[in-house]
Amino acid sequence: MAIVLGKLNEKLEQQKHTEWLSHIADYQKMYPMTIPKEGLSGPFMIAKIYEMAKDAIMVTEVGQHQMWAAQYFKYSKPRTLLTSGGLGTMGYGLGAAIGAQTANPDKQVINIAGDGCFRMNMNELATASRQKLPLIEVIVNNHVLGMVRQWQTLFYKQHYSATVLDDGVDYVKIAEAMGATARRVTTQEEFIAAFQEALECKTPFVIDAIVDSDDKVWPMVAPGAPINECFDGKDFESKNK
Repeated sequence: MAIVLGKLNEKLEQQKHTEWLSHIADYQKMYPMTIPKEGLSGPFMIAKIYEMAKDAIMVTEVGQHQMWAAQYFKYSKPRTLLTSGGLGTMGYGLGAAIGAQTANPDKQVINIAGDGCFRMNMNELATASRQKLPLIEVIVNNHVLGMVRQWQTLFYKQHYSATVLDDGVDYVKIAEAMGATARRVTTQEEFIAAFQEALECKTPFVIDAIVDSDDKVWPMVAPGAPINECFDGKDFESKNK
């Protein structure tokens, strides 16, 4: 089959997709990716992870962190972003990261999770520890279900239902109890130091990164609206003055 597909591929004309690439370039100008200069945030962490581990295999759970991982890590090779896309499978990431690390022992595998998603499958840290897998788990911990909260904030008059997770669960202690090394970070400097330590660790490493509960992903689309009506924070503020 591979030989047949190879022969067919030789007969295909190289596609430039000029019009589509130009369209994407226009979107990039309209909605440039910005990183907050101060405070710990999802965009900062993903950009820093790229800077410190460009060749990593990235894995995500579901939610705001998933969007940031797609936006701020500059992927250049196929099969280096493992994500469930729009399926909404919270808990997917840690298991996928274990599989990716097992299949690629010489690669650095990093799972980006929210605190809500981490709760769905955190027991699998014991599996990673038992197998001595050097994967890194970064918990973007905003103490809420961030993507749902963003919708509730913008479209439902801040009527927060079943999204607040500020219940005192200590993810560092949980990770350590399951055999992983763990650090809690609250600043950019602490994250950089912890991530460097994680890169040098030969066993599972968890970073519990505390961020603001009201950080938002931009651009976005309102419920029921077409994709060409996407907007960013400035658009939303000007429309709702």
